[in-house]
Amino acid sequence: MSPHSDSSHGDGPHQQQEQEQEEQQQQDEAIDSSPERTPSGARWALAGLSLSILLSSLGTSIANVALPTLAQAFSASFQQVQWIVLAYLLAITTLIVSAGRLGDIIGRRRLLLAGIALFTAASVLCGLAPTLWLLIAARAAQGLGAAIMMALTMAFAGETVPKGKTGSAMGLLGTMSAIGTALGPSLGGVLISGLSWRAIFLVSAPLGILTLVLAHRHLPVDRRSPETGRARFDHVGTLLLALTLAAYALAMTMGRGSFGSLNIALLLAAAFGIGLFVRAEARAASPLIRLAMFRDPALSASLAMSALVSTVMMATLVVGPFYLSRTLGLAEAFVGLVLSVGPLVAALTSAPAGRVADRFGAQRMTVVGLIAMAAGSLILSMTPTTLGIAGYIAPIAVITAGYAVFQTANNTAVMADVRPDQRGVVSGMLNLSRNLGLITGASVMGAVFALASATSDVTTARPEAVATGMRITFAVASVLIVFALGIVAGGRALSRRDSSD
Repeated sequence: MSPHSDSSHGDGPHQQQEQEQEEQQQQDEAIDSSPERTPSGARWALAGLSLSILLSSLGTSIANVALPTLAQAFSASFQQVQWIVLAYLLAITTLIVSAGRLGDIIGRRRLLLAGIALFTAASVLCGLAPTLWLLIAARAAQGLGAAIMMALTMAFAGETVPKGKTGSAMGLLGTMSAIGTALGPSLGGVLISGLSWRAIFLVSAPLGILTLVLAHRHLPVDRRSPETGRARFDHVGTLLLALTLAAYALAMTMGRGSFGSLNIALLLAAAFGIGLFVRAEARAASPLIRLAMFRDPALSASLAMSALVSTVMMATLVVGPFYLSRTLGLAEAFVGLVLSVGPLVAALTSAPAGRVADRFGAQRMTVVGLIAMAAGSLILSMTPTTLGIAGYIAPIAVITAGYAVFQTANNTAVMADVRPDQRGVVSGMLNLSRNLGLITGASVMGAVFALASATSDVTTARPEAVATGMRITFAVASVLIVFALGIVAGGRALSRRDSSD
C-alpha cells in the first residue's frame, strides 16, 4: 500500500478535505482490486507487525518460568513475585480497548511506534531493575506497550494487504502469537540457566529495535478522516473500563483457587463498574465504545464466541500439567515437552487456516474450527489412562488445531468488514474478549477441575481422581463449545432477519 501524501494543497480547506478523501478512496480501491498479490512493501510491514505480536506473546509466557528464580533473587514470596506476571496481564487487559480507540483518533502508525518504543525501553528497565517493585512497575509499562502492539497490529493487517488476503494476514499473526507463547518457557529456561534472569527481559530489546525500524520504514502513513479529526478521547469511559476490568481480572486471579470475600467484593465492584460504564458511554459525545456496535449480531456473536473458546483453551493449561504429572507420572521436563505440543500445532495450523478462510469463507471455517474443538474435547473426556501420552496428545492436537482455525477465521470475519475509523477499537475488543476468556478459564475451569477431582488440593490428589477431574472438565469444555456453535446459528438467523427487514 502506498503511503498517503501529506503535501497535498487545495484552494481551501474543503477542497483539500475532498482531495484527501478521494486519494484515500483510490488507495483503498487499489488495494482491494489486487487480491492475488501482496506488494513487497506490505510484506515488510507484515514482518514488523508479526514481530510485534511475537514480542507481546513472548512477554506473556517467558516470565512464568522465572518466578522461582525471582523469588530467590529478591527474597520474596510467591504471592509477591506473581505480580511480575499479573502486572503485565492487567495492563494489557485493562488498556487494550483504549489503546485501539486512541489509535483510531490520533493515528495508528504514530501510536504503534510509540507502543513498540515503550515496550523496548520497559524491557531494558525490567532487565536492570534493582528491586522487585521496580521490576513490577517496569512490567506494567511493558504491558502497556504490549496492549498498544496487540490492539493496533490486527487493525493494521487489514490496511496493509488486499481484502482477499486478510485471512492469510490473520493466520500469520496467529502463527507468530503461538510461536511466542510456545517459545517463552523454553527460551526463558535456557537464558536463566546460561546467563541470568535479567536476560529473559533484555532479549526483547534488540528484537524491539528491529520491530521499530521495520514499522517506521514500511507501515503506511496515518490518514485521518474528518470524523476522526473531530473525535475526542473518552477519558471517563477509559478510566471506568480500566477499573472495571482490573476488578474482574483480580477477582479471577487472586487467591490461587480459593474464592473468598475479597473475590466476591471485586466481582460486585466489576458489576457496578459495568453499569457506570454503560451509562457514561450512552451520554458521551465521542464514546470509547459505541454501544450501538453491539446491535450488530455478527460482532456480538464473534466476541462471545472468542471469550468462550479462550475459556476452554485455558483448561488445557490448567488441567494438563496435573494430569501428565500425577496420573501419567511424567517428569517435569517431559510435562513441559508435551505441553508445548499445543502451541506448536497452533503455529503450524494458523497460516494455512488463514489461506483456507480466504478461499472458502471465514464464517464457514469458524464453524469447522468449533466442531474440531468440540470433537477433541469430547474425545479427551472419554480417553482411558491406558492410552498414555498418545491418548492425551492426539485430542489436544485436534483441539488446538480447531482453535487456530476458529481464531483466524473469526478475526478475519470481523476485521474484513469493519469501518476504517473503528478498526483499532474493534481489534482491541477482540483481543479483550480473548484475554477475558483466558482469565475466566483459569478460575472457572480450575474450579471445575478441583470439584471433579473431589479433593481440596489437586497437587496431592490420587492419580485416579485427577484422571476423573480431567475427563469431567473436558466434558464441560465440549458443552461450552456446543454453546458457541449455538451462538453461530443464532447470529446467522438474526443477520438474515435484519437483512430481510
